[in-house]
Amino acid sequence: MKYLLILLMTGQMIMATTIQYLQVDGLKIPLIYEEDKRLPLATMQFIFQNSGSITDTKKAGLARFSARVMSEGTKKLGSSAFAEVLESKAIHISASAGKETFVVEVGCLKGEFTQGLKYFDALLKDPNFSDEVMSKIETTTIGSLSAKANDFDYVASNELKAILFKGTPLANPSSGTIKSVESINLDDVKGFVKEHLVSSRLIVVLGGDIDINSAKLKIKNIIKAMPKGEMEALKHYEVSKKATQSILKRDTKQAYVYFGSPYNMRVDSEDYYKARVATFILGTGGFGSRLMEEIRVKKGLAYSAYARVSVSKSSSYMTGYLQTKLESLEDAQKTVKEVVAKFVKDGVTKEELEQTKKFLLGSEPLRVETMGQRLNRTFMEFYKGQELGHSAQELKKIKKLKLKDLNEFIKSHKEILEMSFAIVTK
Repeated sequence: MKYLLILLMTGQMIMATTIQYLQVDGLKIPLIYEEDKRLPLATMQFIFQNSGSITDTKKAGLARFSARVMSEGTKKLGSSAFAEVLESKAIHISASAGKETFVVEVGCLKGEFTQGLKYFDALLKDPNFSDEVMSKIETTTIGSLSAKANDFDYVASNELKAILFKGTPLANPSSGTIKSVESINLDDVKGFVKEHLVSSRLIVVLGGDIDINSAKLKIKNIIKAMPKGEMEALKHYEVSKKATQSILKRDTKQAYVYFGSPYNMRVDSEDYYKARVATFILGTGGFGSRLMEEIRVKKGLAYSAYARVSVSKSSSYMTGYLQTKLESLEDAQKTVKEVVAKFVKDGVTKEELEQTKKFLLGSEPLRVETMGQRLNRTFMEFYKGQELGHSAQELKKIKKLKLKDLNEFIKSHKEILEMSFAIVTK
């Protein structure tokens, strides 16, 4: 069993986040747990690996569609009755799909945790697979997608992903398209659930005012009733190395500029903390960041400009965006390229590094003030194959980071200069 002690400023309480393992049918299933007795609350998540939208290889949006179906209660009770019985006991159960994972969670008062697990178990055993639910989800999803057709940030963002990850599942909108959603049928959802909601892909996250030994017995019984299935290796998709530009014409009064490029880094890289500092200075840090300073403050081309780096098991890339006047489009795009080029060529200043250190180190308590934040951090450390407490060690590295080492790192990532653009304009 591994432990991570976290000091909470409120009341100077010490919380222990642990990683334990449940032995079920020959499987060693990770259990991430934090006891927190400050409030009489309990929460549990079943997180299924390699089960998010990245698995939508045939029909875009299937993972998220399936999550919506799994949030519609059991077949026995139906959507309304299931929701009513949960509401009467202040129990919340829902499902969601991310890029790489599928999550089913339950949250409730401490005294209702046993009942919460009972309904959680019922949902996994008897999802509300029905034509009525399928029709409802299809209608609401298509309605949402239709509304987003005029959300040009959404349109430009999706177009950028289509450019960067052409020919891969990551090129598709995670919610699918109207056409793909219309093609999803009940057998598709049943097949998705059967393949992905299995114990071999499972990580359990548990927190709150809980008797851990009693909870483990109940959770093991839920897992025993699940199909074992198979765990498949998560694929890693490379970003297109060829800079491309796509311009979409719409009836708009603003130009929406989204840009992205490859970022050569693996999820377990020891240099990630340098990328975190570098990207903060380039475009994540809001006012004071290079992009904001040049594009908004000096030239007045946009209200905001932003850039970030996304490094996960399945992909690694840099993206950014801004909105500008139609007549300023070319100037704004040119400025983005110039700012990034100068950043890679010259690196950052000592003052920028010191200011970034102060912010990242000073704002750390805000990132671990809730139990949910701490559990999520521990989960991400485990999921990425890092040691418990990796985030704390990363902060120590940031504190000691030297300007020379950071600038050498920045200059080594010339691949970010190969920027692709997705632009919505008039």
